[in-house]
Amino acid sequence: MPEQVLQIEKFTDRYREGILQVWEESVLATHNFLKTADFHAIKEFHHDFNFQDLDVYCLVQDDCVLGFIGVAERKIEMLFLRPDYIGQGLGSKLLNFALYELKADKVDVNEQNSNAVAFYQHHGFRPYERTEKDDQGLDYPLLRMKL
Repeated sequence: MPEQVLQIEKFTDRYREGILQVWEESVLATHNFLKTADFHAIKEFHHDFNFQDLDVYCLVQDDCVLGFIGVAERKIEMLFLRPDYIGQGLGSKLLNFALYELKADKVDVNEQNSNAVAFYQHHGFRPYERTEKDDQGLDYPLLRMKL
C-alpha cells in the first residue's frame, strides 16, 4: 500500500473541527498540569477563536488534520499534534515550516510543559524571560523563548 502524503496547508474553515479536535486531544495528553476548570475555559476560548487572525497552517493527510501551527508577528502562538503522532518528527516539520516560510523566531511555552520546552531548546530556542502567569492571567508560568 502506498504511503500517504503529508501536506502543510493554509487553514480554511473546512479544517476548523479538525483543529479543535487536535487541540483537545493534544492538551489532554500533554498538559497534565492544567486544572480541569482551566482546561474547560481554554477549550471554550478556542472553540470561539477566529483562527483567521493568525497565520495557521495544518499538517494534513487525506484531508485529516494531524497537527497545526499558528504564527503572529513572527511568534509561534500554537503548535499541536494528535498524540499518536508526537515523537515522529511532525512537530519539527511544522516548526521548520514556521521558521523558514513564516520567519518565526519566538515562542511562549508553559514552563510546566517540560517536553515542549525541551523540543524548542533542541531547535535552538533559548528562554529570555519568565512570567508568573500565562497570557490569560492564569497561574501557569510561561517561558518566553527566541532563537
